[in-house]
Amino acid sequence: MKTRFAHFLSAGLAGAALVCAAAAHAAPDEAQLAALVQRHAQAQNSFDQAALKAVTTEDYVEISPLGEVDSREKMLSFYAPEQKRPAPQLQLDETVVRQSGDTALISARLSYTINQDGAARSFALRAGYVARLVNQQWLLVSAQYTGIRPAKK
Repeated sequence: MKTRFAHFLSAGLAGAALVCAAAAHAAPDEAQLAALVQRHAQAQNSFDQAALKAVTTEDYVEISPLGEVDSREKMLSFYAPEQKRPAPQLQLDETVVRQSGDTALISARLSYTINQDGAARSFALRAGYVARLVNQQWLLVSAQYTGIRPAKK
């Protein structure tokens, strides 16, 4: 009886370990996905075309705060080295990650501060991203930006 119980217990523990391992593997890698969005935002801010290519898929689509739909090529042309201008300070926060299999939805707030004529001007956008796992690497498939109205004073 003792042997049968020990065998049952060890089989049960092994099964539980497999279930836990599977759950851990299926859990979203929130830090990795948040870092992907951070790299994308920083690459845009610094006009780093190589980094933008590295973090986006070939079929990437971006929707601007004005509602314009841009292909990856159009987005990359906007960030060409000759287009570079002084970058505002960027802060990314309020990141939320939701994963379903090989697809993830990420939202974040992008806050910018620009110094113009000695005065600081701030504005913020809410960004929604779709990422897909491609060859064991997370890449952005799309981004959509919506302006956040400043708080009324």
